Amino acid sequence: MAYTLQIGNQAPDFCLKATDGKFYKLGDFADSKILVVFFTCNHCPYVLGSDEVTRQTALRFQAHGVCLVAINSNSPNTYEEDSFENMVLRMSENHFPWVYLHDHTQDIALAYGALKTPHLYVFDQERKLVYTGRAVDQPRDASKITVNDLDRTLSELLSGQPVSVPVTNPIGCNIKWEGKDRKWMPADACDLV
Repeated sequence: MAYTLQIGNQAPDFCLKATDGKFYKLGDFADSKILVVFFTCNHCPYVLGSDEVTRQTALRFQAHGVCLVAINSNSPNTYEEDSFENMVLRMSENHFPWVYLHDHTQDIALAYGALKTPHLYVFDQERKLVYTGRAVDQPRDASKITVNDLDRTLSELLSGQPVSVPVTNPIGCNIKWEGKDRKWMPADACDLV
């Protein structure tokens, strides 16, 4: 069995606390035509370098029924910047157009098979996985981006086309697992392609 979700897999459910103090489940986003779940954090240079491009993409597709949901699964014991309190601060400073959820048990990262920050999962209306991997080809430096995989995927889906490149390798920092070295990854985790 593959470590990370495979194309066609159903979105795993979750019930996680957001920076707004509310708890959200997968069903809370049922009205969205397309759901993008992405694993992120507060400190990773690949996240920080691509946040504004992700924001622009989210805003561009918002009116077309696309919803983004961010999940931070990193252990704050590895990087204190990744604590829930710092998530709240980051959202209050940046006003990102997505819900920011805290996976403090890391169970949801395991359920999805999240490898990196950022790592994206795009689900269709039936919540079947149609794309997984990176958002852009150069997430650490927005000035070097030549490919926006998220934009392409959403454009293809909304125009009724099949996703031309359904799997890419996520580019970023490893998920920071509780009690493990910051570079540790589960033994059965491997590159997607």
